[in-house]
Amino acid sequence: MEVIGFYGPPGTGKSDRALVVAYENKASCIIDDGILIYHSRIVAGKSAKREESRLKAVRRAIFWDKEQKEEVKAALIKINPARVLILGTSDRMVNTIAKALGLPAPARYIRIEDVARPEDMLKASEARHKEGKHVIPVPTMELKPYFKGYLVDPLRFLRNRKKESKRFSEWDERSVVRPVFSYYGKLTFSDKVIEDLVRYSVRKMKKIKLRRISSKKSESQVNGLILYLDVTVRTGTPMEIRKIIHGMRDAVQKEIEYTTGMSVETMKLTIVTGVTQD
Repeated sequence: MEVIGFYGPPGTGKSDRALVVAYENKASCIIDDGILIYHSRIVAGKSAKREESRLKAVRRAIFWDKEQKEEVKAALIKINPARVLILGTSDRMVNTIAKALGLPAPARYIRIEDVARPEDMLKASEARHKEGKHVIPVPTMELKPYFKGYLVDPLRFLRNRKKESKRFSEWDERSVVRPVFSYYGKLTFSDKVIEDLVRYSVRKMKKIKLRRISSKKSESQVNGLILYLDVTVRTGTPMEIRKIIHGMRDAVQKEIEYTTGMSVETMKLTIVTGVTQD
């Protein structure tokens, strides 16, 4: 198994370019911020970008956690890739990760300066420090179970190369997350903000009427939110009512999570059927 190190200062766009670098160097696995990515899927590990502080994030990224380390090592043994790309902020960090996972020392290194222009690195740095955005080189749907409440949006890029691998599609997606430890710090939202977001999310749903909306912060989940809604639904069959409620739930969850970065842990509904009155 050959190891390639890909390093550069934080916020210069390493994760943003990881897919291309891996593809061009025939590396089927990527190790980035504590997770093992194989064919654009997270197969093992826990991302440092979900930690609550920078110190915990660094420890997660270099595999201090024994359970996380053993999980990734077992996955690598099972996959047995010919080549692995390890991302780090320095060649020393790449070596530390390789040693922790029982991998050979890197055969060679690629610097971010070798694959990115200064203006590209500046843009990446601004996105990191001004907007709190971090990129993970996997599709949005793959990220959702890992970053519920912190997913911002996907990025897409078009490859203009004549020879393409079947495993590397014309459009490739890298998803953006906003970590807990981003520059935004601690965010708080008033009850009125949450109520307005709920009402906004269902404004086009004519068959329901929101009677009462309240919320409280979860005690078991970081940035988790518990919603309490009293809803009146126009008379219909049980199947129709169920469909309406499911649509409302999805719309509310999407709006809350996208706008605030909080995760809707539980939504408790009190439902009354009847004719809504304006």
